[in-house]
Amino acid sequence: MSKVIVLTGASAGIGAVLAKQLAARGDALMLAARSADKLRLVARSCGREAYFFSTDVTRRQDVNRLRDEALRTFEHVDVWINNAGRGISRPVLDLTDEDFDEMMAVNVKSALYGAQAILPHFKERGEGHLINVSSFLGRVPLVTFRSAYNAAKSALNALTANLRMDLRAGYPNIHVSLVMPGAVSTEFAGNVLHGVPGTRAAGSNVQTPEEVAAAIVDLIDHPSAEIYTNPDTQLEQVKRYYADVAAFEDALGQLGDKP
Repeated sequence: MSKVIVLTGASAGIGAVLAKQLAARGDALMLAARSADKLRLVARSCGREAYFFSTDVTRRQDVNRLRDEALRTFEHVDVWINNAGRGISRPVLDLTDEDFDEMMAVNVKSALYGAQAILPHFKERGEGHLINVSSFLGRVPLVTFRSAYNAAKSALNALTANLRMDLRAGYPNIHVSLVMPGAVSTEFAGNVLHGVPGTRAAGSNVQTPEEVAAAIVDLIDHPSAEIYTNPDTQLEQVKRYYADVAAFEDALGQLGDKP
């Protein structure tokens, strides 16, 4: 059965690919990002049931207007995906107030605004699915120059878990999910604050946006608390990291900080 889905960060990268995959299977979409021109192109490629609404997700009033526009257009929402995000290339000791505030606003507060906007509607219906797209770096912060990005995604992970626990008893048909991609071959790295640092080895663990989007589509069909989009690699690193953080960091340092 087709669903009505609101998707932020839909103008490029994982979001744009996900929009096309969802449209291809018949879902109705409300796409959001800051760039109306890019959104228009993505919506056009998705067909007649894809609409767009220019939104700055760091502004609560914009997110509330996005919700209102979706409800005016479709009368209900089944799935809300907080996918907007931005990275940074700056180590901890070089971070400015502006750096940290930007990372928290784009990666955490935007998702908080989305959750607080749509959850009253989900509660009224007694069902719904909120999906927060985080990062593997929020679980294992192994790339030091991502610093405040890692911290922001870690905060997002915690908020998502707390929300899920708060809703569990009273609203069993409202699902709250966390998605943790690892390295993905998109333009994300080129859009980070302070540019791109020294070249990192791509390796064989880099996923395509199509692979990550397909994992999110499957999550919509089979809700669960958390998913790693590249579990074969990511779960092994999680086990190593939490078994002995110091040993993990030592081993990573010997590799030149390349996981």
